[in-house]
Amino acid sequence: MERRHVFHETDQATADKCALAMAHGLTPVLCVGETLDERQGAHTNAVVLRQLRVGVSKLASAQLDQLVLAYEPVWAIGTGRNATPDDAAAVHAVLRSELATLGGPERVPILYGGSVSPANAASLLGADGVDGLLVGGASLNPKSWQAVVNAG
Repeated sequence: MERRHVFHETDQATADKCALAMAHGLTPVLCVGETLDERQGAHTNAVVLRQLRVGVSKLASAQLDQLVLAYEPVWAIGTGRNATPDDAAAVHAVLRSELATLGGPERVPILYGGSVSPANAASLLGADGVDGLLVGGASLNPKSWQAVVNAG
């Protein structure tokens, strides 16, 4: 997500990278998420659905089972703020539904990322539809990382 906002990468560039990664036998992690302005404007679902649809647009539906999807709200990256478990579950449900519409199998993992910490890992993992966590800063400190791992 940060690449879209810091380096101004387009959704199309993300789609190209997903396709290229798969062409070389790699498993891409497609991150989708909204800015704080988009969230406050009630545009979260529209934003993540657009990012998902464009992000997988160069993949055949049979390739979707090789994808990992992550909901990573931009407003939560490195801020210490995270989506509530209920908010994460709601966005994950929207993404899961769209994956099914696109022909993606139920087993495509959908992770949550965005200020994951030892304090919130267990509650986020307990949210409906959250299949795992995309951990950033908390993975840099061994004790913090261990606490996140132990939360699962």
